[in-house]
Amino acid sequence: MAGVRRSDRLVCLTQLFLQNPHTAVSLSDLAERLGAAKSSLSEDLSIVRAVFEQQGLGTFETATGAAGGIRYIPGVSEAFAVDFVRRLQGELADGERILPGGFLFMSDILGRPDVLDAAGRLFAHRFAGAGAEVVMTVETKGIPLAVSTARYLGLPIVVVRRNQRLTEGSAVSLNYVSGSDRRIQTMSLSRRSLREGSRALIVDDFMKAGGTARALVELLAEFGGEAVGIGVFTATLEPEKKLVSEYVSLVDIGRMDEEKRRVETVRGTYFGR
Repeated sequence: MAGVRRSDRLVCLTQLFLQNPHTAVSLSDLAERLGAAKSSLSEDLSIVRAVFEQQGLGTFETATGAAGGIRYIPGVSEAFAVDFVRRLQGELADGERILPGGFLFMSDILGRPDVLDAAGRLFAHRFAGAGAEVVMTVETKGIPLAVSTARYLGLPIVVVRRNQRLTEGSAVSLNYVSGSDRRIQTMSLSRRSLREGSRALIVDDFMKAGGTARALVELLAEFGGEAVGIGVFTATLEPEKKLVSEYVSLVDIGRMDEEKRRVETVRGTYFGR
């Protein structure tokens, strides 16, 4: 194809990498696609890399070998993360979100694409080096969050069902005791959904005592796999001792005063609290 102007090449490269994180792109393929010399593309990539790093969007790495090329690794700046979580704290602290029984309404927040996108970026940045091969969640509210995280990690998503479905074939089912209300519940995963020995990043919307997260870890073990990390959108401060030893939360929810319509929120373990 005819050569593309540098300004156009920079736009194309930016779009290409943003849409394909963690995917190696061959310099030769880029040169052919954009009708440019490799030397010119190397200069273009240096410009893109500098801008991405300056804006806290991530960085690039060079992969060698037959499947080598340039790979974009998404990232977030500390300022972006702090600002995003601070805004979440403000929204979740609204006493009007308190529901009867001491629950907190969050469905509207978890239905916003901007929130899901930012949360996915934060989890992907935090667990980029964990070695995950899939992102795992349990239906239903955690699915959009897991999809966003998987997108920025360049990984497939595995959805665990609450009930076995005939359309998914043979499955592994697990009974577990909910950590919050001590009820016996069931989760199921199709044998075709997860390769034996897979390393998974677990992502969910909410954690109280950690019963669901522990059950997901145990279900992974049934496939000979392991959890390399657990990320949750929000977690409660009580009970302090969870059924999983390590997890990352964006916002922690403390005491909810239904009478005074107040909610205590603090930054979660994403910031090392």
